[in-house]
Amino acid sequence: MNIKKFDTKALDKILEKMMETVGSSKSEILQIGETCRQDFELLTDELKEIKQAVRDTISEGDQLDKESRFSRRRLSEVSQHFNDYDESEVREAYEKAHKIQTDLSMNRQMEKQLRERRDDLERRIYGLSETIERADHLVSQITVVLNYLSSDLKQIGEVLEDAKQKQDFGLKIIEAQEEERKRLSREIHDGPAQMLANVMIRSDLIERTYQQRGIDEAMAEIRDMKKMVRDALYEVRHIIYDLRPMALDDLGLVPTLKKYLKTTEEYFNQSTIQFTCIGETKRFPAKYEVALFRLIQESVQNAMKHAEAKEVVVKLEITRNQLTVVIRDNGKGFDINKRKSNSFGLIGMRERVEILEGQLSIDSTVGKGTVVLIQVPLAD
Repeated sequence: MNIKKFDTKALDKILEKMMETVGSSKSEILQIGETCRQDFELLTDELKEIKQAVRDTISEGDQLDKESRFSRRRLSEVSQHFNDYDESEVREAYEKAHKIQTDLSMNRQMEKQLRERRDDLERRIYGLSETIERADHLVSQITVVLNYLSSDLKQIGEVLEDAKQKQDFGLKIIEAQEEERKRLSREIHDGPAQMLANVMIRSDLIERTYQQRGIDEAMAEIRDMKKMVRDALYEVRHIIYDLRPMALDDLGLVPTLKKYLKTTEEYFNQSTIQFTCIGETKRFPAKYEVALFRLIQESVQNAMKHAEAKEVVVKLEITRNQLTVVIRDNGKGFDINKRKSNSFGLIGMRERVEILEGQLSIDSTVGKGTVVLIQVPLAD
C-alpha cells in the first residue's frame, strides 16, 4: 500500500480517544477518593460521639460502683442485725442492692460495646486515610501519563510528517501506536483502576468480616487491601517509565539504562540484571538514544515477562565508529524457526535497527535462553 501523506489528523483522533480513556480512569479514581473522604468524615464524626459516650459511661460506671459498695455494706448490716429491721426495710435493702448491681452490669457491658465500636472505627478511619492517600498519588501519576500522551506521542506525528523518506513505515507505525494505546488503556483499566475499585469493595467487607469472623480475619482483609493498593502504585510507576523516562533527554543513554535496569530488577524482584558499559560514555543524537533504549527495553521486557528469565546480562560497547549491544538471558528461549512472522515486537525492533542502518540478530534455543545482538554504525 502506497502512502502519499501521513495523516496527522487521524493520529490526533486516536490520541484523543486514548487520552479520553485514560482521563476516564482518572475520573473514576477521583470518585473513589471522594467517596472515601465522605466516609472518612462520617466515621470521624461518629468516632467523636463514641469517645464521648465512652467517657460518660465510664463516669456513670464509677458512680454506680460507689453506690454498689455502699449498698453491699448496707445489705451486710441488715443481714447481721436482721431482727432490728422490719420486713419493708429488709426488702428495700435487697431490692436496691440488686438494682444497683444490675445497672452496674449493664453499664460495663455497654462500656465494652462502645470500646469495641471505637476501636473498629479507628481501624476503618486509618484504612480510609491510606486509601485516600494512595488514590491521590495515583491521580498524580496518571496526570503524568496524560502529559506524556499529549507531548511525546504528538511529537511522533510531527516527526513522521517531516521525514518523507520514512513514509513507507507510516502504516506500521500508526498500527504500533494504536496497539500501544490499547495496551496502556488495558493496563491502567485492568491494573490500578480495577485494584482501586476492589479496594472500595474490600473496605465494605472488612467491617462485615470483623463482625462475623473476628478480628484476625478482618486484619487479614486489611493487609490484603494494603497490598492491593501498593501493587496498583507499582503498576502505575512501571507504566509511566515504559512511556518514556525523562532522564533520557537530560542525562543520556547510559545513565538512563542504568536506572531503568535497576528499576526493572526491583520490579520483578526475584530476577537479576547485570549491566556493563565498555568505552567512552557520551551523548548520542536523539534518534540513536531513543531507538537503542527502546530496543534494549523490548529485549529485557521479553526476557523477564515472556521467557521468565532469572538472570539477564546487558552489555553495551561503544567505539568510535560503532555501538554494539548484547542482551543475554537464561530464560525459556524459543524456536526461531517456529516463531510467528508477524510478531509485532520483533518487527518493531527490526524497523528501529533498519532506521539506524544497523543490524539485528537473535539466537535462541528452547530451554537455554536467548541472545540478542544489535550493531549500529556511528557517524563521525
